[in-house]
Amino acid sequence: MYKKALLVLVALGLLSVVLAACGIREISSNAGPTVHMGGASFIQDSITIKKGDAVNLVDDAASPHIVVNGSWVNGQQQPKQESGAPTVNLNFKGNDSASTPAFNTAGTFHLYCTLHGNMNLTVIVQ
Repeated sequence: MYKKALLVLVALGLLSVVLAACGIREISSNAGPTVHMGGASFIQDSITIKKGDAVNLVDDAASPHIVVNGSWVNGQQQPKQESGAPTVNLNFKGNDSASTPAFNTAGTFHLYCTLHGNMNLTVIVQ
């Protein structure tokens, strides 16, 4: 009788572990340079990366974001495809992540969120 009870407890323990593991999710899908976003801002406003790197953007809030090339200047959107920059057009629904295309040219490039005023990110590629 004790063997059956022990077997049932072990089986329930294993089932609990399997079900708990199914609930774990990884927000950051790519290794490498990462910038986190809050509800209406980049947590850091610049990042320095190596030539050939992509930037992994992680939306830590339930807020949507649309990140594209350009920047906010004096409260106005200034879309701009800078020479040597990859085309960035990433849509976030909240609590998700995505990576930019690789930055293959050294320089300073600008990204911004079209939904949140003054939400700018500077990418410095070395």
